[in-house]
Amino acid sequence: MQQPQGACPPCAWLALAGPTASGKTALALALARRWPLEIISVDSALVYRGLDIGTAKPSAAERAAVVHHLIDIRDPTQPYSAAEFVRDATTLIGAIHARGRWPLLVGGTMLYFKALFDGLDDLPAAQPTLRAAIEAEARARGWPALHAELARVDPVTAARLAPHDAQRIGRALEVWRATGQPLSALQRRWLAAPALAQSSKPAGDASVQPAPLRIGRWPGRLLSLEPADRGWLRARIDARLRAMWRDGLLDEVRHLRARGDLGLHLPALRCVGYRQAWEALEEAQASGRTALTAQEQDQLHERAAAATRQLAKRQLTWLRAMPQRRVLPADAEDELLSEVEREAQAAWGPPGRAPTAADLPLAT
Repeated sequence: MQQPQGACPPCAWLALAGPTASGKTALALALARRWPLEIISVDSALVYRGLDIGTAKPSAAERAAVVHHLIDIRDPTQPYSAAEFVRDATTLIGAIHARGRWPLLVGGTMLYFKALFDGLDDLPAAQPTLRAAIEAEARARGWPALHAELARVDPVTAARLAPHDAQRIGRALEVWRATGQPLSALQRRWLAAPALAQSSKPAGDASVQPAPLRIGRWPGRLLSLEPADRGWLRARIDARLRAMWRDGLLDEVRHLRARGDLGLHLPALRCVGYRQAWEALEEAQASGRTALTAQEQDQLHERAAAATRQLAKRQLTWLRAMPQRRVLPADAEDELLSEVEREAQAAWGPPGRAPTAADLPLAT
């Protein structure tokens, strides 16, 4: 195992990132037993109430043992943006320090991490007046008509959106009408920019230690769980998904469908597992059934597992583009906790130590 890299110094926060099923939650809870900390969730699915089993949401007991933030803060009908996450997470870091505790950011929504570290300045700000005009058009013409309009000016974005995805269609048209540029082109430039551009060294240059990451004025360190053996992660994904079916994920989706105000046009219901289960139940309903056959359940599992593996692959791709991350082998399970604890001690001091004013950056 590598020795911990140099201190921030000091580290006002730690972040624990990794692909789905890599063991982030267990490690975070283990750290919470040794350091006074609060967890900030970096997960775009955990913000939604009622999506519990398929998101592997921390249990009530786990949330009682350590304070968690940015979980269950939205109804599934209420989208939550990366800009809102950056605002909320940055505010929370200061508030947690004010309570004499360490912020630990934990999750796998890499867009959120990139937005935290690189900012969102390259993407146009919201235009409330323009958005109101677009929503008025949608009431008159319907969102599918505006989706068709978007397909003419930004086919890349339109291709990945459902015709009733009001929030994203509205945002893409807003950007087009405000700038004359497709949202997909602006996003491509933002995503292609050197990840975590705070680094002063060229990407791949191992001769110079990366500059500390910052969230606002707060310096910190990113720990990245990356398995050396992809088969290990595939097996973890499969086992976790099977446990979710046993725990009642299909019934959870039935309950969400029964509400009557939800659908796959909402970001919440496009989460892996939920989308595939929703589609399977919809197909069964079209045949006059409420239950899935054994064959349909097997097919659902394979579709959901494949989608989850693709998600994990995308998460790892994002992480590998972040030069300041500290890579920890997620599949070295016998040594991983000790390695993470060494990193925490290098960042925060010995177990039990709380932050002091001397640890924190002066306001700028």
